[in-house]
Amino acid sequence: MSSSPIAAARRRTELGLIVMAATITGAAYTLASLGQNAKIPPILVPFLLVLLALLVVAHLANRVLAKGADGTILPLAALLHGIGYVIIARLSERSAGLQTTWTFVAIVAYVATLIVIQRAADLARYQWSFLAIGATLLLLPLVPGVGTIKGGARIWVSLGPINFQPGEFAKIALALFFAGYLADHRDLIASGAWRVGPFHLPELRHLLPIAFAWGFAVVVMVAEKDLGSSLLFFTLFVVMMWVSTERASYLVIGLLLFSGAAYVAWRLFDHVKTRVAIWRNPWPQYQGKGYQIVQAMFAFANGGTGGTGLGLGSPEKIPVAKTDFIFAAIGEELGLLGTTAILIGFLLMIGGGLRIAIRSDRPFEKLLATGLTTIVGMQAFIIIGGVTRVVPLTGIALPFVSYGGSSLLANYVLLALLVRVSDSNARHLGETPNELTPQERLEAYRRRRAVAKAVAGSGS
Repeated sequence: MSSSPIAAARRRTELGLIVMAATITGAAYTLASLGQNAKIPPILVPFLLVLLALLVVAHLANRVLAKGADGTILPLAALLHGIGYVIIARLSERSAGLQTTWTFVAIVAYVATLIVIQRAADLARYQWSFLAIGATLLLLPLVPGVGTIKGGARIWVSLGPINFQPGEFAKIALALFFAGYLADHRDLIASGAWRVGPFHLPELRHLLPIAFAWGFAVVVMVAEKDLGSSLLFFTLFVVMMWVSTERASYLVIGLLLFSGAAYVAWRLFDHVKTRVAIWRNPWPQYQGKGYQIVQAMFAFANGGTGGTGLGLGSPEKIPVAKTDFIFAAIGEELGLLGTTAILIGFLLMIGGGLRIAIRSDRPFEKLLATGLTTIVGMQAFIIIGGVTRVVPLTGIALPFVSYGGSSLLANYVLLALLVRVSDSNARHLGETPNELTPQERLEAYRRRRAVAKAVAGSGS
């Protein structure tokens, strides 16, 4: 098989960055285990080694299956994942073991996604199937006997011993639908057949399917009291409409709709009023529903600029520190410097995703990369903003950092799709040979056999 100097350089860069991320993770784990408040038993060392080995496996998969892909996306995820794992291990031995298990499942899903999806453009043909899958996943928590309530939100599904959040996977399915539909209809939607004041709007028959999908997702999330996902779906819809049509008016309309919807939700729903009140001033409810936010504020204050040091803080005093409030736990033990490093990691990942979108000259892949990047960026903004009181708190996982199997699995599938789009760009731009995929080779072989049989039949 032919090789490319550009592809080889990207894979070398990726390997070097993964080794660096592994070194940082190993050093952080060692420091955390030596701290006077640490409770990390030696048995977790094999789990850490397995975790790092799995990330190397993901790199090897890129070498074989996505040679021309961006060389920074996977190492950034590895760094965020590693720091999150250290904090989780610092808080709970059992959770660290389970997180390692979920990492194995997630890396298997990452590799499987790269194997199954050889051409990103092929996904556009299944846009309506992705809409059906996304809608079904969103509705699952509302099914009696299947959906369960945790933390006041009905976003969990229990199937025997397995508990997961289907909404994590619905985000990806709807992003695929939005990308496919807008790629096919973006010219008709952008044309603006009728006008309302200063805004040019498309014909309803072109806008209705995607507006229905967006409205359905938001309404279901509100019914499940999952305000974070509601905001995520809304932002995903607005950003992809803006990118596909190149009309800033959709941003203005989206902002107006969001402002109106937020006001109505604040007036009608008690749980929204409570969260806004806690966001504005959590101190009157310090012993009640504002306890989490107040403890997070204490943790940030205790951490200061450089942090207390890994294993030297008291992150266990923060409720749900390994999930919703893991950023506060990082802030206490790594301080402003550590939280800034996390923010920079997400900014670089978002920049990498947008770079992939910009490099693509095919509408579907450009929109898909934009949508997937928006999902990661908005999730990080919503939960970090909530923990730091920039926005009202809504329970949502910090990608690759928080404890949770559903989030980790979905985000590695998302990452694989971004890597596949990046590799597709490299093939299309001639940076790496555009070789036939195994499926294309099989189809070509079948066509040659059919032609040979036809020729042999006509000769006889």
